[in-house]
Amino acid sequence: MFVDSVDSDIAPSGTLLGLLQRGRGDGTLHALAAPRAEALAALRHCVLHDPRRDWQIEHRSLYYARLHSELDACLDDIAAHLFDPEDLLCTPEEAEARTGLALSVLGHLASYGGAPRSRTGDEDAHEPVDGLGGGTGESAAGGSEAGDNAALRLLRRYAAVGTNWQWALDELAVRDDDAGLRPLGPTILARFPRTPEGDAELAAAARGAFEPRPWRLWAEDPDHPEQAERLRRVQESGFFDRWQRQLRTPGPRPGWSVQEILDWAQDGHDQHPPQHRVAPAARCLSAVAGAEERPQLLAAARGPREAARAAALRHLADRNDPDVLDLIEEAAGHPDETVSGSALSAFARMRSMAALERARRWAAAPEDTLAPGLAAVAAEMLACRGGARDTDAVLAALRRTVRLEGPDSPALWPLVEGAGRLTIGCAAPILRHIYRETASSQLRLRAARALAVTDPSFPAGFAIECLWDCEEATREVAAGHATTGDARVVDRLRRLAADPAEEAGVQDAVRDRLRPGR
Repeated sequence: MFVDSVDSDIAPSGTLLGLLQRGRGDGTLHALAAPRAEALAALRHCVLHDPRRDWQIEHRSLYYARLHSELDACLDDIAAHLFDPEDLLCTPEEAEARTGLALSVLGHLASYGGAPRSRTGDEDAHEPVDGLGGGTGESAAGGSEAGDNAALRLLRRYAAVGTNWQWALDELAVRDDDAGLRPLGPTILARFPRTPEGDAELAAAARGAFEPRPWRLWAEDPDHPEQAERLRRVQESGFFDRWQRQLRTPGPRPGWSVQEILDWAQDGHDQHPPQHRVAPAARCLSAVAGAEERPQLLAAARGPREAARAAALRHLADRNDPDVLDLIEEAAGHPDETVSGSALSAFARMRSMAALERARRWAAAPEDTLAPGLAAVAAEMLACRGGARDTDAVLAALRRTVRLEGPDSPALWPLVEGAGRLTIGCAAPILRHIYRETASSQLRLRAARALAVTDPSFPAGFAIECLWDCEEATREVAAGHATTGDARVVDRLRRLAADPAEEAGVQDAVRDRLRPGR
């Protein structure tokens, strides 16, 4: 009936590995009930081979760290992965993808107090490097508590020698103490040669740190005055370079005309590689263009220059120009992605009643009679802004998208949210299918929210497993809906309320649910 996920790296949803890769609550529950060796093998595969499509918006690290602790797993596999010779051959971007999840899991394990160091008796993976914490003696922090934290020691060691050291340092910045961070300073700064290029890279690294605490500690370390002086110097140089770049910006300047802005956008498109200037050009047009420039912008929106046309379309759509809907419909069929994509995104940004009526017209049109993408963007608008009269169109688009593109299509996100917003009860079966099969934990979150208002079986069904989900927002939904008639629910709610690693929003929902009288 439906297209299955085509991501070959994701196991079927009915397997333990597939559940853990998706971050589903049932993954944890099944792993705890499965033979320990099988559960550890599946967990190891997930931690060392990040299953997320987009690590910037999907969460797995706390989910895997909790299961790691529940299974009382050791850190040997993670250590071997981090310090494999392959790490030294990776570019920073490749190392980020290869080790980022493992480092994040270590960060959470460090917060939980570490993990068993080794079950094999092999101490080599955890030996100290350059005095940064040992496997048998005191840690760099100098205290027995930190000395027993194997996860913290691994993070320190990798920050000293690993390619993805900045990620490890960010994890340490929010979990390690000052005494543990200070000894890392000379090692980190030694990565940057004392040349103008090295100082520029050092300034960029310090400026781009997620958490500046280690850099402040190193800049104030009385035991290394030359280190503090170098950090102060490169920081001042970085401020001056930024000021110079702002003065030399090649972009639009006060006094530019509409034509100059359109030329600037087109010039970026014509470069190799192209520079995407459509959105900034449209913003500049909003500050420059007046009513007298409308004919010029309409001509540009029909013209042959791709980026200039796209910028003009976006500007006219933001102004709700009466002619822009016809221009968008015409541009959506353009072979150049810059034009067609900008036309569709410009329509999606519109909020006028005229745009909503045009969306209804496009959604009702027979298939294959519209330019590619128009039906999808119309359904998206109806899902986000439509009313009760649009439920059939949204449901039809939801079914069509799953049938043709599978449960991982990005087009499903607004449609799933729309099914919940419009409370389309008959959408529950397909929402349950999306919930089970999608590899995206963010799409599953949206499916859970929609099921909470469309599916009467949700509180006694999916809501229970959602309490163990990898996404904090999904756990928050579950905390408000899961039936307390199941003994597992009350116990899990109490554990979440007491877990210091849990997000505040989840704990607020849990405490509200546990309040007497609820």
